[in-house]
Amino acid sequence: MAESGQGVGGNSKPIRVLVVDDSAYMRFTLGKALSAHPGLEVVGAARDGQEALELLPKLQPDVVTLDVEMPRLDGLSTLRQIMARWPRPVIMLSSLTTEGARETILALTWGAVDFVAKPATKANVAAIMDEVIAKIQAAAQARVRARPQPLTPPPLPQSSGGGMTEGRGEGKSTRPLRMRDRVVVIGASTGGPGALHTVIPGLPADLPAAVLIVQHMPVGFTRSLAERLDSVSALAIKEAAPGDALEVGRALLAPGGFHMTVDENGRIALNQNPAVHGVRPAVDVTMASVAQRYGAATIGVVLTGMGRDGTNGALLIRSAGGQVIAEDESTCVVWGMPRSVVEAGAADRVVPLPEVAAAIEAAVRGRNKVPNGLFV
Repeated sequence: MAESGQGVGGNSKPIRVLVVDDSAYMRFTLGKALSAHPGLEVVGAARDGQEALELLPKLQPDVVTLDVEMPRLDGLSTLRQIMARWPRPVIMLSSLTTEGARETILALTWGAVDFVAKPATKANVAAIMDEVIAKIQAAAQARVRARPQPLTPPPLPQSSGGGMTEGRGEGKSTRPLRMRDRVVVIGASTGGPGALHTVIPGLPADLPAAVLIVQHMPVGFTRSLAERLDSVSALAIKEAAPGDALEVGRALLAPGGFHMTVDENGRIALNQNPAVHGVRPAVDVTMASVAQRYGAATIGVVLTGMGRDGTNGALLIRSAGGQVIAEDESTCVVWGMPRSVVEAGAADRVVPLPEVAAAIEAAVRGRNKVPNGLFV
């Protein structure tokens, strides 16, 4: 595991950044903006992935900004080699296109810490510089693990049988919620797409719960994330739309730019109320809505991410008699959101990422309950 934290938390040493982009204009603009920041140092710029791989072992940057679309060696191929040979925080620069979104989601599952959507025109590039700087500072605090092999989809969990009717989409089975079913709300931020690609495929198709997912992500990228998760999971997964019913066998992902709630009829409602903790969708909003509607049948899960979104929601779930699972520090890309939940005393269980799916299933099926309300 490699960690980087220079230039943050009071350390005077600047964060060393390598800029990789095939556009001379982007290299110049990024380099100028980052160099003007007192906590950052641009140690080099590469025109493509091949040049980046030559520079990286010599320059040893703390963070890499990496364009997705480049000649000779593209961003995804470059990322795979960085994560295998010199793992460190990488921020992808992605185009606002359908293909760009798909490639960005793949990059996030292969170990990129975060991404920034590039504007369509050069005139708007300056508008993203504050976002790039903030994400570089956040990435410098991330825990990054070597990935010697490209991520491959895990085998789909086998259903243990029983009572499902054929549902819509991809031939996967869904059924309406019943009285004894649960509702699982999973929240994540930085590092979340990769974490979700571990957790969601680990949930069996016959899990007696509806699943709602809130990943901090802007408009245009959540649909690609839902499609990617659906392709590797036994559950039917889609980007949520107004009026969608909560169903067993289905997971609904909050769309970028919208808070996701559940109405009195057990259907999805979306709104563009003000951001909470600076984000929309916010985990707290969905957790509060589900806790109010489903009470003790609610299970909250807080995965990797910066900040404290999910803490208030977790406290509400606990006060309603539900259960809360937090990802352990040892596997978080950023131990911010789960840490806040744990420190607030709102976590029933704290487990490393590979055990989160099993912990969700145990909570849903009511296994290993103990008198004080915790489960082990």
